[in-house]
This record gives sequence, structure tokens and C-alpha cells, in this order.
Amino acid sequence: MNTYHDIGEVKFIGDCLEVTIDGATRRFQLNTLSPLLAKASAIERNTFEVSPSGYGIHWPLLDEDIAIDGLLGIVHAPMRKRKIA
Repeated sequence: MNTYHDIGEVKFIGDCLEVTIDGATRRFQLNTLSPLLAKASAIERNTFEVSPSGYGIHWPLLDEDIAIDGLLGIVHAPMRKRKIA
């Protein structure tokens, strides 16, 4: 299994999501990150799953997913299709 990131603590502080990613703690404003999370109850916010590969975080009660690469601003180029001769 590919490991994308090491995701540590995930918590909410006021109107921010605080996540430890690859050893660094980062804070993200909920209203710009996810309007759904910004309006969610404490139970909905605190019921989440971190993917084993470190790809992202899923909130099952909200059906909301956030990719860690997206949080960090990492953009992946689309893969090109190879021509078969």
C-alpha cells in the first residue's frame, strides 16, 4: 500500500480545523475549507476516519471527504495515455 502522508492529531479549534501532517501542525479556516464542516455539529465534526494510507479524512455523518494533498496545495498532473504501436 502506498503511503501518502502521516496524519496525526485532527481537531477543531473554534472555526478552524487543526491537523498534524507529516509532523507539522497546520490550521485551516473551515469556512474556506468546507462550508459543510463549518455548519456541522460537534458530533458530526468529531466523527471522522483517517484513511490508512494517509490520503485523506472522511466524515461519514456528513459524507464529506478532504484530501491531504488538497489541503497542502499539492496539484498532480494528469497522467498521459500511452500510445500503443
